[in-house]
Amino acid sequence: MPLYEHVFLARQDLSQAQVDALAAQATEIIESNSGKVTKTETWGLKSLAYKIDRNRKAHFVLLNIEAPGSVVEELERQTRINEDVIRYMTIRVDEHEDGPSVMMRKQDRERKRRTDREERD
Repeated sequence: MPLYEHVFLARQDLSQAQVDALAAQATEIIESNSGKVTKTETWGLKSLAYKIDRNRKAHFVLLNIEAPGSVVEELERQTRINEDVIRYMTIRVDEHEDGPSVMMRKQDRERKRRTDREERD
C-alpha cells in the first residue's frame, strides 16, 4: 500500500483540543476508507513566513498515512472544505521515518539548549 505524509496548518485562534479534533477527524476519514494512520504529530503553534488568510501563526499537524490514492483524494477534498484548515500538503514517500520527525527533534534540541543555558546562569 502507498505511503503518504499529510501536513495541515490550522488557524491560530483554535484551541489545542480543536486541533486534536481536526487530526482525529482526518484519521477517521482515512480509517473509514480502508486506510491506516501510523503516526500523528502535533508540532504546535508556529509563526508563518507570511500571512495566510490574516493569520500570522498556525497550528502544524503531521499524519503518516498508509492508504490507496483514492483515500488521500477524499481526505484532501474534506480538508479543502474545512474552514479551520488554512493550508495542507500531502506527499507520497517511499518509507516513513522511524521515531520523531525532524521538526520534533528540532524542538527537543532547542529545549535542551535552553535548559543548558539556564543551568549555566
